[in-house]
Amino acid sequence: MTERPLQGVGVLVTRPRSQANDLVAAIEAEGGYALRFPVLEIAPRDTLEIERAAAALPAPDIAIFVSPNAVRHGLAYAGEARVAAIGPSTAAAISDAGLQADIVPADGFDSESLLRHEALLHVEGKEVRIIRGADGRELLADTLRARGAEVRYLGVYDREAATPSDAEIAHLEATWRKGDLHAITIMSVETLTGLTALLPDWCERQLATVPLVTPAARVIKEALDRYPDARPILASGPQSKEMVQAIIAIHRTDPGIAP
Repeated sequence: MTERPLQGVGVLVTRPRSQANDLVAAIEAEGGYALRFPVLEIAPRDTLEIERAAAALPAPDIAIFVSPNAVRHGLAYAGEARVAAIGPSTAAAISDAGLQADIVPADGFDSESLLRHEALLHVEGKEVRIIRGADGRELLADTLRARGAEVRYLGVYDREAATPSDAEIAHLEATWRKGDLHAITIMSVETLTGLTALLPDWCERQLATVPLVTPAARVIKEALDRYPDARPILASGPQSKEMVQAIIAIHRTDPGIAP
């Protein structure tokens, strides 16, 4: 029987518990071992609270969704606006909900990519609603306002720190000390920050020794700022298959990850 590409490779999956299944399945399908360790959890806001906030806003010409979570909890508040997705995962979530995004970056999956779209270059006088979590980057709003748009936020969920049990933390440290952890997936700067807050001291000191796989260039910069000897790896995108492809590439080229 042919050995699968990630046979024996342990990967720490830090996505929220409710959103980790696809990535875990993709890792295990290639023979890897996925260790779930959620760092953040997504808490939807009360529907009445969102409805009141939306009712107080002007009707949007353009509704921008910054994540699949924004779609899941806020698609009903786009009104009749043109719908913009920050990247392919968000566009896929919109499609899964039965709609099609009107504005999607030709490449990339961040604010910079979306802002290059022709539909957002000339927005003078447009009312733009950014549907997101409680907070986030200000680049989209700042840039669109500079281009003449009126921009308002609608928060539809909150990010909360996960609370792993003592047993989960002990299992992670034991796995790591045995040398059975070979890569860590990090989806955002917030994930990296949350992870460092949750890790035991010994594990936190080892972050520079394990490849950190991320789809975000901002995470690469943040990781190297915090840990100059770290080995962050940029995946081609945030979807599970793209993350797994990056882990496979590391396993093939870096003997440090080999089990």
